[in-house]
Parts: sequence; structure tokens; C-alpha cells
Amino acid sequence: MLQLNKHSFDLKRPLVMGILNITPDSFSDGGMYLDFNTALKRAEKMIEEGVDIIDIGGESTRPGSDAVSADEELKRITPIIEAIKKISDIAISIDTYKPEVMKEVIDMDVAMINDIFALQKPNAIDIIKKIKCGHLFNAHARYT
Repeated sequence: MLQLNKHSFDLKRPLVMGILNITPDSFSDGGMYLDFNTALKRAEKMIEEGVDIIDIGGESTRPGSDAVSADEELKRITPIIEAIKKISDIAISIDTYKPEVMKEVIDMDVAMINDIFALQKPNAIDIIKKIKCGHLFNAHARYT
């Protein structure tokens, strides 16, 4: 059994994570979901198709992409998190490496933090230690 905040998953089958990038320069979708309504429709479609978790990112991590401020990242992801929570109890993961963003979304009761820096940013470990959500840490090739 995998427990991610209030979400329990039986690991007798693989879990499916849908990716929703709210960025103009996404590696995988080329910025298709920067518009709120388009992003929400995509989330609804993923839920309808049976994903277990929706991973939401507000900053592209493709090679050569520009970093955005924590405020800009939150501006991009907060409305869609709130909207998804109104229509579904699906587990939400947030793709961020910024401690300021982690702290804000944890208060929104997300199920998981997906950190490509593997908690290398100052204060990230302190924030993660205080929460009940899951953590996915992976090392991004750009930083190795």
C-alpha cells in the first residue's frame, strides 16, 4: 500500500500519472495548456481516462529553458489546483524544486511533491520533513 497524504494506492498494479504542464515552453507539450480552460479540460480528460495522479508543473525544465520566479510558478499552478480539487478527489502532484512553491502547495493538500533537484535547494529538506505528502526526488540530467 502506498500512502500519499490522504490517498491510498494498492500497488498490485502500476499507477498512472498524467502530466499537466502549465508553461509556455514545455518540453512535452509545447505550451498547449497555458490557458486555464484548456488546462482544466485536459485534467478532466485525464481523470475520465483513469489516471491515478495528476502531476502539475508551472516551470519548464527542458534543456535551455528559462527559470521563472516562485510567484510566477504559483500564479500558473494555483488556479488549476483549486479547480481540479473542486471537481475531483484525484491525487495531485506538484513538479517543483522551489521551497517557496512547496510550502504554498502543501497548504493546498497536494498528495506529492516531484522535485527534479532532489531537495538540493536551501530549505527544501526542512519543508519536506514537516509534511505528510509523498515525495518524488529525481536527478535531472542538466544538473549532473
